[in-house]
Amino acid sequence: MSTLVCVGFSVGRATEMGKPVLFIPGISEIDEIETIGMIETGFLGTVTDDGSPDLGERLLEGWTVELLRNGTPMVSIQSDADGAYVMAGIAPNYLNGDAYSVRFTAPGAGPGTALLGITDSDFTDTLQRIDEVVFAYSDVSYDYIDEHRQAVEARGVAFNTFDVDASMLETSKPVIAVTAVRTGCGKSQVSRRITDILRDLGLRTVAIRHPMPYGDLARQKVQRFASYADLVEQECTIEEREEYEPHIANGVVVYAGEDYAAILEEAAKEADVIVWDGGNNDVPFIRPDLWICIADPHRPGHELEYFPGKVNFERADIILIGKVGFADPAKIEQIRNNAERMNPGARVILRESPLDIPNPEEIEGKRVLVIEDGPTTTHGGMPFGAGVLAATANGAAELVDPRPYAVGEMAETFRAYPDTGDLLPAMGYGEAQIRDLEATVNAVDCDLVLVATPIDLTRLIDIVHPTMRIGYSLQPEDGVLAAAVKSIVLPDG
Repeated sequence: MSTLVCVGFSVGRATEMGKPVLFIPGISEIDEIETIGMIETGFLGTVTDDGSPDLGERLLEGWTVELLRNGTPMVSIQSDADGAYVMAGIAPNYLNGDAYSVRFTAPGAGPGTALLGITDSDFTDTLQRIDEVVFAYSDVSYDYIDEHRQAVEARGVAFNTFDVDASMLETSKPVIAVTAVRTGCGKSQVSRRITDILRDLGLRTVAIRHPMPYGDLARQKVQRFASYADLVEQECTIEEREEYEPHIANGVVVYAGEDYAAILEEAAKEADVIVWDGGNNDVPFIRPDLWICIADPHRPGHELEYFPGKVNFERADIILIGKVGFADPAKIEQIRNNAERMNPGARVILRESPLDIPNPEEIEGKRVLVIEDGPTTTHGGMPFGAGVLAATANGAAELVDPRPYAVGEMAETFRAYPDTGDLLPAMGYGEAQIRDLEATVNAVDCDLVLVATPIDLTRLIDIVHPTMRIGYSLQPEDGVLAAAVKSIVLPDG
């Protein structure tokens, strides 16, 4: 009987609150239904710091407690001096299937104040007046940030971007950070070159990657990748594989995950030197001893227009402009001028990024489908990559437009990013997206598929067409990077 359940619940709440209970059985026998039925059903509770009236917990008086039925407000009261609230006469929802929820509003909250949520939420019921919004996203334009700044400040709330220095962890191990002004600038080949230099010096190197969490985040507190089997075991997405797999192939252990203090602690146990391999255009999460920033001559000006890539550009010890063999010299000079103006102490290095093409003669005259790195060609805004360059430089008869063949989530990707051009972004944030990518590739009418992703995509999808892997490498070392690295890790020679 619902009323008896309410008696037990009420006694329990009274016990938690340290309050006495007055029980009046009535004048009839206890088994007579009319006596039991006099007990009302309802909602009761206590508004505290964390929703549970533990010993010493602050009881919150004067909060508005609103009961909603099927999303429609029906009762609104305020918590008393003990933080308590009672709503009587509420029909039990097992009779009618109604969905009840409760939301809380702090005293003095205005129209722009956030509301704390439903009864089964994990929100902390603390005072919820918002004084400051901190923007901590990456690879977005300053115009985008300013738009949101205006919206926030219009509500009387301060708006700031995150404190770069406060977000960096410290370690006793030497740290070399490889960052960029945008996603898709070519960090991977530079990071691999750095680890090669360190290996030649006889030093154990561990790469720590920017987080790319999906799914069960609790399982991803600390992730260690030393083999392809680790990628499978931890159910890595295509995007994660693109960042981890090249390091594994190069014999370097990779750490990633959610808790970077714990990640750094574990990585430091097996490393002489740590290489921070940043994602997107994020700043390092670990304070670097040598800070390298990669700029892209195909996107000049972005080094000043995107957050937080501009921070990398302004604070790096070395600014490396890659892909110069395919770039307009005027665009290269534009970046050099910006570097001299914004970071005059940085050393600027120019590097070619030669294409790795196993059999260039097989491209000539073919109708080619190009698969490029997903993040680079979507939110990175690049209309081409290594695959497109390889196809056009080696006489492909046609770049086949994959958009008419796109299915499922790949079709959604093209709708979200209509300016990708005649290429297929390798999107794979989940199993469904990977299968839609596979179906799209196999539906395309083409002679050859150029796979220009950092990973061997055929490990994850079956492609019915002939395939060829394309990639970038870094111009052979002229000693500049090696000298810079050596000065940090072996300062005494």
